[in-house]
Amino acid sequence: MYHKAYGIIETLAPLHVGASAGEETGNLNLIFRDQFTQTGIIPGSSIRGRFRADMRQQEKDFERWYGAEAKTGEPNSTTEGIMKFEYASILWMPVYCPNQPVVRVSCPALLKRYHKLATANMQTPTFKPYSYYGKKSGEKLFFNLGFLKLGDKDENLKHYIPNFVSDHDAYLLLVVDDTDISMIHDMALYRQSRVSLETEQKRSKKGAFFDVEALPEGTIMTFPLASRKTFQQESVQLQTFFEVAGFDKSRELYFGGLESVGFGRTQVTLKESNSNLA
Repeated sequence: MYHKAYGIIETLAPLHVGASAGEETGNLNLIFRDQFTQTGIIPGSSIRGRFRADMRQQEKDFERWYGAEAKTGEPNSTTEGIMKFEYASILWMPVYCPNQPVVRVSCPALLKRYHKLATANMQTPTFKPYSYYGKKSGEKLFFNLGFLKLGDKDENLKHYIPNFVSDHDAYLLLVVDDTDISMIHDMALYRQSRVSLETEQKRSKKGAFFDVEALPEGTIMTFPLASRKTFQQESVQLQTFFEVAGFDKSRELYFGGLESVGFGRTQVTLKESNSNLA
């Protein structure tokens, strides 16, 4: 019924996709998080909206792919589109480690999701916590919260870092336990204080001082997408969407907020699901 594919998002700048918080959290603009791993996500609606807005500027028939929006005074004016989008989760996240100095970290839950998206083979390998792949500087890694002892080397992990992302083989890959990833994730987030000043005085406007958190540059994310095989009695090919949307090769897109001040720039690649990991 559906052609299946997946996307890879590489952040080229800090990425903030979330909402403003109130004073009870110290006026901190939080990012959206997955409810189980408590790691950053991009909602499917945000991905669809970015793709739709981009195609709207260059393709008159964009509603065929994304569906028509409701029109005032016209009942049942919405239509189903060809394309379906789901949320993007973290695949690898860069974390500062003084003796490395950068480690790309993931966990079994996040790696298994990528495996299901990228391959038709449903036999999921076992990802052992604290296993690693790549050149290491010692038997222990030092993070801000303490030491972490490395486990066994896992050669299979090299297949879980897409070879088209920047420096795909430059950093150590580390798998931590599902219960540890949220703590390490929060330690790695990019944070910045922002303020708006009065027009004629060097002081902040009332309520205009806040903090922003964002996924750091170099984060690798993945999301599923699918297309109907037939639409309005016509056959649909997923490759046609790639070409119409300009994804016959990787391209830059902006996601989230604060784009005008250096946030949200990413490199996006779309791939059809198959039996081999990219």
